[in-house]
Amino acid sequence: MEIERKFLIKELPEDLASYPHSEIEQAYLSVHPVIRVRKDGDKYYLTYKGPGKMAREEYNLPLTEDAYLHLKEKKDGRVIRKTRYRIPLPPYTAELDLFHDELEGLTLLEIEFPTVEEALAFELPDWFLRDVTNDPHYHNSNMALRPDPFPDR
Repeated sequence: MEIERKFLIKELPEDLASYPHSEIEQAYLSVHPVIRVRKDGDKYYLTYKGPGKMAREEYNLPLTEDAYLHLKEKKDGRVIRKTRYRIPLPPYTAELDLFHDELEGLTLLEIEFPTVEEALAFELPDWFLRDVTNDPHYHNSNMALRPDPFPDR
């Protein structure tokens, strides 16, 4: 089970480069249900995500590079590329994504929680702008399919 909230932020942390980070590339084979292939550094995965926004089933299966490249060719929409920074926000880790290519300029922060209750009780730090967990525009699967997912930005 994945329990996650997504946020827009007001500003990037000043020392962003000091946090662990990786380059992520992902493509969607389906959005109903969500089936994704992902390259995260030198690791490759096939992911299934069930229905839902904040809490949903999620299964990750390891792939070889060859399998990833083969499946990526079968994608719907665009390949999403982003740099993910892992920022400690005790007792959690915030994953801050800086998007590239057609989504350049978009920054999203995600936090996974062990329970729905903790997710709902989480208080936003001052540098968070707003919660976009329930806004479908900010789901990566939707961003992959829409020609311009944010026409007003």
